[in-house]
Amino acid sequence: MNYDLNKLSAQQEKRSTFAALKKLLQLISHEQRNLWLAFLAILVNSAVNLFGPLLIGHAIDKYIIPSYYHGVLLYSGILLAMYVCGLFASYLQTILMGGVGQRMLFTLRNAIFNKIQSLPVAFFNQNKAGDLISRVNNDTDKINTFFSQSLMQFVGGLATMTGASIFLLAINYKLGLATLAPALIAWLFTKVLSPWVKQKNAANLKSVGGMSGEIQESLNNFKVIIAFNRRDYFRKKFEEANSDNYKTAIKSGIANNIYLPVYSLMAGFAQLIVLAYGIYLVSVNLHPFGATTAEDFTIGSLIVYLTYANSFYNPMRQLASLWANFQTAMAGWDRIANILSLESDLVKVEQNTDAVSDALMEFRNVHFSYPGGEEILHRINFKMERGKTYALVGPTGGGKTTTASLIARLYDPTEGLVLLDGQDIRAYDAAERSKKIGFILQEPFLFTGTVRENILYGNDDFAQHTTEKLEDTLKQTKLDGLLAVFENGLDTKVLSASDSISLGQKQLIAFMRAVLRNPEILILDEATANIDTVTEQLLTEILDQLPASTTRVIIAHRLNTIQNADEIYFINSGEVVAAGSLDNAINMLLQGKRVS
Repeated sequence: MNYDLNKLSAQQEKRSTFAALKKLLQLISHEQRNLWLAFLAILVNSAVNLFGPLLIGHAIDKYIIPSYYHGVLLYSGILLAMYVCGLFASYLQTILMGGVGQRMLFTLRNAIFNKIQSLPVAFFNQNKAGDLISRVNNDTDKINTFFSQSLMQFVGGLATMTGASIFLLAINYKLGLATLAPALIAWLFTKVLSPWVKQKNAANLKSVGGMSGEIQESLNNFKVIIAFNRRDYFRKKFEEANSDNYKTAIKSGIANNIYLPVYSLMAGFAQLIVLAYGIYLVSVNLHPFGATTAEDFTIGSLIVYLTYANSFYNPMRQLASLWANFQTAMAGWDRIANILSLESDLVKVEQNTDAVSDALMEFRNVHFSYPGGEEILHRINFKMERGKTYALVGPTGGGKTTTASLIARLYDPTEGLVLLDGQDIRAYDAAERSKKIGFILQEPFLFTGTVRENILYGNDDFAQHTTEKLEDTLKQTKLDGLLAVFENGLDTKVLSASDSISLGQKQLIAFMRAVLRNPEILILDEATANIDTVTEQLLTEILDQLPASTTRVIIAHRLNTIQNADEIYFINSGEVVAAGSLDNAINMLLQGKRVS
């Protein structure tokens, strides 16, 4: 399955903004109550702002022009009460949406991380960790910023614009249509340019992820950079990523600010229309405000009309920047949705009663290729019996680790079946499979914590053991001797991203972690490559203490680690062949050719 997020983004560029927003709102459906309360508060605030000019216009015609000042005081009190209500409504919606934004950020990041946890190894092989970090941190923050700060302004602006347009048409529909005509032009302009703006923002977010990936790669490989004195190489790589980010940031900045000048121009046109047409109507028809014919237009009407025109176009100018923020948030959501839409291809299947085997592990007509690559394994057939030791040898790149990964079901074969204990390996759930199969990698991964926490990772049987009881268990399994290389024993601190312990010590922790699980199959992929000869001999003795039913699969280049194997398989050029004796395996390695 293709898990490349950049290719998925290219395939989904045409997804509509409405569909993306609908899917995002479904993710925060539990916030409906707070969203509706905030929406109600916005309507109250918008109503206050809309009815205020109407009362002011009425006061001008009825009380100010005739000099009836007692009415002015009355209307001033009414307006003050209305604006105080609007203040509290605005404060309420700010508090509500701030909470909604933070909870949504929490929900989004949890959803992304949990989804990433459920995806197979192939996903991580096809995507840079830095880009994934950018999606979890940066892209979710863009969405949070819009929801907590901009969404209610956006909705409030639309509510104010809708109310203002209704009043404009109600007071004088001809002048109202003329006043709203520039807004139609602005809407068409927005509709045409919105996909382009979203595309520029998406490109910028992608470049931020790329730069994050370059930074992470440089920091992770800093020792190599220093050893080979190639700071210039990584400096150049970073400059390229930074330059790309700079260019996309400039383009997205231009795109995000392209609306405001056009909206301001349209607002200016609207004011000119109101003044020109409004003054004309006042000059030909000087009736009091509130006359019963549509043609009656007073000075109060003109003032109210100018106010409502501003009430319509000022929010529209604000929407120019808010719409750009919305496009940025939607571009970020598209990148997040690409992850959330993925499903692991390592699904559990129903047991196939026809697929049975008397061996502990069997490959039956197995083919395998990585996405977009050539076939690495071709029609592989072999069996592994319980309690035996198998060595996988072959040239670098021949397919040894790939074969071991198929045994552990880090991948599924492209064709054929892998059978574990007489059943299709896909019929086991992840917990059952990991209990049966232990895997020690050449470069083991440890978590920040202690040696104790790392060797008990994923081991429910010993999770509640006290330190004393765990030490007794280690003695029984002959693993206690390995603790001698750690200064503070089980309490030795481990920092995953530092040199608090050596690579060899890390491999020892991984070894203890795997052996304590007492797996039926134990895979060792160059597990002793960074360990001294004495410690390697100790590990051999520990392996000899494993239950007689444990099957060992060893991938190694050191001949002494495979000389006692019950069977040796030579893997190269897509084939897995029984090599027979150690001498024959050595000859195959030296010749570097396929043997059929």
